[in-house]
Amino acid sequence: MFRRFSRKRRFLPGFAKAKQHRFSHVECQFPYAAAPEAVAAELEEYGLSLVTINLPAGDWEKGERGLAILPGRHDDFRRALEEGVRYALALGAPRLHCMAGVVPADLPRERAKEIYMRRLDGAAAALGVHGLTLTIEPINPFDMPGYFLTDIDEAVAIIRALGRANVKVQYDIYHMARLGRDVTATFAAYEPLIDHVQFADAPGRHEPGTGALPYREIFAFLQEHAFRAADGTAGLYACDRV
Repeated sequence: MFRRFSRKRRFLPGFAKAKQHRFSHVECQFPYAAAPEAVAAELEEYGLSLVTINLPAGDWEKGERGLAILPGRHDDFRRALEEGVRYALALGAPRLHCMAGVVPADLPRERAKEIYMRRLDGAAAALGVHGLTLTIEPINPFDMPGYFLTDIDEAVAIIRALGRANVKVQYDIYHMARLGRDVTATFAAYEPLIDHVQFADAPGRHEPGTGALPYREIFAFLQEHAFRAADGTAGLYACDRV
């Protein structure tokens, strides 16, 4: 299992916590507040592997949740992609999650999708040079109003249309539950395209056992399916906040 670190600036002390609680792998939303050398030093000191990071997602404080669908932001997206790849390579992270963004009120959805697919295609090509995987994740609209990608069926259709072997789904059980999907049936339907699994209980988005999801059965299902990500890891993290 993995421990996840949030976008808070002072996330580096969390690596010691992860080791203390016997985690061997971690993920980090946005490591960019610290130099890659500093993050790499913490990973090495505590014997941890970093399994995924997000691409820079724009100005979070101003409500941006990704740049991939936004018109007029090509240069910003290119710089974010370059920065994400730089960190991934320095930290040994095999995958990067690309947040789509919140749809502006004056942007037609079809236009947003056109921009999104073009940028995903370019990002996948850039990551492929380095053997990296690009992931996309449906996020529920209750937690993130206006977010472009809220439907796993659409996410899968986009991946299939792109035809890039290194574009996969980041499957968040919490978001699937909030979207009203049967989490195991949906997983089984799209398993070949799933590269990373995340989990938290619902409602509340805390540890398993704090909400209503049947995690004993869910974990048994994942074990039965022997789910492993492309890099050989189990692809799970505990969605606690540090």
